Amino acid sequence: MKTQKMSTQKLTKLGMLAAILLIMALTPLGYLKVGPFSITFLTIPVAIGAIILGPSEGAVLGFLFGITSLIQCFGADAFGTLLFSVNPINTVILCIIPRILTGYFSGLTFRFLKENISLIFSYAISAFVAAATNTILFVGFLIVLFNNTEAIKTLGDNIIKVISVLITTNSLVEAVVTTLLVTIISKACSDAVAKRRK
Repeated sequence: MKTQKMSTQKLTKLGMLAAILLIMALTPLGYLKVGPFSITFLTIPVAIGAIILGPSEGAVLGFLFGITSLIQCFGADAFGTLLFSVNPINTVILCIIPRILTGYFSGLTFRFLKENISLIFSYAISAFVAAATNTILFVGFLIVLFNNTEAIKTLGDNIIKVISVLITTNSLVEAVVTTLLVTIISKACSDAVAKRRK
């Protein structure tokens, strides 16, 4: 009975985070347009879910993040729309796989760190891992999947130029905001659970 109750609570929390992610995706908080690219803060609910619920749940939220990213490729995001017109299958892979791994790796990082360092640093590092993984894997997959296509050539004539265009202050803003907010929210959730148990 206790295990079933815990499972229900976990599903409830997962559902709430999924709802928050979807709401964010429909507002500028989810995809803030800056020039031809977007700053995304959807890594925040993904990282929170990965930390509070575990790597598998983080991966589920990452998958949902990927679906919202793919939807952007149908006219909402100019670069995403261009990628989809070049190769739809590779665009699906690009949008979804890095986001699943973002949640999973963040959860694994927290699971390892919480046993070895303080919780506050575990939250911060796991949140940073989510933001960094999202950026690094997205750029890496983009270069591998769309190498020598017209879409990549619009960003530069060699890999160094492409990377310098994609990894800019946008990525830094994402990493800083994600790390700060996820750390604060995760600590607040942990404190609330601890008080409830007393």
